[in-house]
Amino acid sequence: MLRIAVPNKGSLSGPAATMLQEAGYRQRKDSRELVLIDTDNQVEFFFLRPRDIAVYVGSGKLDIGITGRDLLMDSGAEAEEIMPLGFAASTLRYATRPGGVRDVSQFDGLTVATSFVGVVVNHLAEHGVDASVVRLDGAVETAIQLGVADVIADVVETGTTLRNAGLEIIGEPVLSSEAVVARRRGADTTDPKVRQFLRRLKGVLVARRYVMMDYDIRAELVEKAVALTPGLESPTVSPLHDRGWVAVRSMVPTREAQRIMDDLDELGARAILTTTIHACRL
Repeated sequence: MLRIAVPNKGSLSGPAATMLQEAGYRQRKDSRELVLIDTDNQVEFFFLRPRDIAVYVGSGKLDIGITGRDLLMDSGAEAEEIMPLGFAASTLRYATRPGGVRDVSQFDGLTVATSFVGVVVNHLAEHGVDASVVRLDGAVETAIQLGVADVIADVVETGTTLRNAGLEIIGEPVLSSEAVVARRRGADTTDPKVRQFLRRLKGVLVARRYVMMDYDIRAELVEKAVALTPGLESPTVSPLHDRGWVAVRSMVPTREAQRIMDDLDELGARAILTTTIHACRL
């Protein structure tokens, strides 16, 4: 049975559960459940603190886990990323008072407060900077005001929290993060259970990026229409009862669907519709 670590709370938890449900796996109905066995899919889910997941996976106690790239890299565990999942995007950035240092190269002799000590220490070392790093769990933005640090490194989505604290973001991003699937470093890559799990998640990711588009078009215009909707391999073209018309079905990128519908309408297509794709295999 495949043993999988899943975030039990925070910004990773809800989207991870939704993705797993879309991939056909059972998920807990009670947030107090710590373990859930999905007998039909031969999977056992363990609901853990996101920051601890990499440690369990790296130790080999669990086969794979879903966590943030920032948490994985900060853990120091013997675990590695094997697949990005496209949600819970964030960026680890430096911030300080306006008018202060402007770049990591100016951090020598300063103190940096952060919840991601491992990531920041490595980043400073890469830039040859001799600065002290203080670990704080939560409310990092108050560290400068309270005199604990000169600079902070914190996870940023919009930057509003930092601006409200009277701070400004400086320098280049330390790390761009998102939810990822992690496994123990050096683990068997051919395990069929793991490969099936990854295929299902990839199917969900593709289904989220595409919609199925159907439309009718006059036969003499089909080549121009197909140029607008080439699909992944090739669109399906079927004759209609009226021999002057054909029906076309093709996968198109969700972000471009409205523009493509406009172009097809201008071309003369009719009965244009899109359908959500729940899962797929490519």
